Amino acid sequence: VRITNLLSEKRRPTTTNSTMNPIKLVLAAAGLTVASAFAPTALVTRVSPSPARRSALYMVQGQGDSYKKVFVAGGSKGVGRIVVDKLLSAGSEVVALVRSDEAVGELSALEGVTAIKGDAFDYKAVEGAMDGCDAVITTLGGGHDSIDEGKWVDYTGNSNVIEAAGILGVTRVVLVTSIGCGTSKDATPPSVYEVLKDVLAQKQKAENVLIKYYTNMNWTIIRPGGLVSEAETKKAILTEDTMAIGSIHRADVANLVVEALSSKNTEKKVLSAVDPSITSAANTEGRTSEAFALA
Repeated sequence: VRITNLLSEKRRPTTTNSTMNPIKLVLAAAGLTVASAFAPTALVTRVSPSPARRSALYMVQGQGDSYKKVFVAGGSKGVGRIVVDKLLSAGSEVVALVRSDEAVGELSALEGVTAIKGDAFDYKAVEGAMDGCDAVITTLGGGHDSIDEGKWVDYTGNSNVIEAAGILGVTRVVLVTSIGCGTSKDATPPSVYEVLKDVLAQKQKAENVLIKYYTNMNWTIIRPGGLVSEAETKKAILTEDTMAIGSIHRADVANLVVEALSSKNTEKKVLSAVDPSITSAANTEGRTSEAFALA
């Protein structure tokens, strides 16, 4: 059973300008919070989509509010690519950082998308692309296929995204990792964990950066189970059950990610994503989990 996420990205430079230690990051985030308290408007700007474009965001938020411009890392394929489509349907603009000219061309053809060629390993590229956005979704991953000079995009790329959000004052961040990280380690069958332990360790490091050093952010971590590339069932759930295990279609993950983005209930929540309607070899005991209420 393959429970790692299929995504993409890149390489972080080693110059001192693009790296901040955790203490500086905390101070920077604290400074932004204090400044926002005296500003005439909040750092995060929201707009109400027209009635014709009400969507999952409208249903979850209950007020029709959505984020105006969302930065997506990993938006060229997999879950991230579907996230882009769902954000557009929700009435948000999207800024996507992608590596290839082909991906730039494909995404730029979509109304409401600004596709920027760059590498998630390059902190400055991430920060430059994110500037002006009011929310972030990162689905970066790829395991052994995304290692550059010993660095994994699962950690380094995601860490760059998180750091840039903190520096720019983008306080809403959704990080997509995997069941098997952190508190969900024991949910993964031992044989599966053994195969994926290296990439799960990198994803967990990215989770820890967000949890430990970005306390002023409204963050959410979503850990999908085994990913399947089929049409959404619309029966998938988010759950706080750390022992939840199973499969889930990529389209359903994307749907849950976009719903969670605008849900007031997901602040500082770590949630697993599974589909109880799908038979999974990883869940031979037929374990069920209570669904997390997004609204």
